[in-house]
Amino acid sequence: MVVLATKLYVEGDARERALDSLRSLVDNQIGDLDVEFELGVRHDDFPSVTIEGDDATVARNVLREEFGEIVPGLEVGESYVGTLESWDDAGFVLDAGQAIRIPTDELGLGPGSATQIRERYGLVQHVPLQFVYGGEVDTNAGGNDAPSRLADAERDRLYEWTRGAGRLNVNSATRAEVRATLNRAGHAQDYVTVERLGLLEQSVICTEDTDPPGLLASVGEYLPAELRCVVP
Repeated sequence: MVVLATKLYVEGDARERALDSLRSLVDNQIGDLDVEFELGVRHDDFPSVTIEGDDATVARNVLREEFGEIVPGLEVGESYVGTLESWDDAGFVLDAGQAIRIPTDELGLGPGSATQIRERYGLVQHVPLQFVYGGEVDTNAGGNDAPSRLADAERDRLYEWTRGAGRLNVNSATRAEVRATLNRAGHAQDYVTVERLGLLEQSVICTEDTDPPGLLASVGEYLPAELRCVVP
């Protein structure tokens, strides 16, 4: 079984649509392998995929690479994926099956408080982020404080967001739902593509002539979601 590092936190019909979307995503990744799979959702909203068949090991590795994996034990110095659970001026808290606090100084995303950094990079709640685990600090044993930090690859990805065209980041909606909403609202020509960040977290990549705050104002009423802009 693989527990995917992306959350399924919507309810009702939206939950069924999200499950159908996840089933399609998983099938696209491992459907050509000699396996059968079954989806479940844990009590903490992380989906699990139970895989059986001759290619089960390969299939599990493919899903780990595509989504990241929630594991029961973390090793110091290793990279993992957690979802953005909460934030305050002192840092981010990621959910990686356990709460992982990343202090503002360890975000590596420039000046400002963690709250200001979240706004600058358009980080919506639940977006998956890669981090390096720092371990638990045992002060009684004279250990040094080695906090967790954002992974270098994650920092590079987020910095790249501020260098290209503008973006509108969205949560609580599948990629297909976001695309359909943009098209229905008359913005089919105002974006290049919708990049999938997680199962329910998407990034609308705007054209050079599109103003992300203006796009937010136009489509916000159609999406019951959190929306954040990235303005280069």
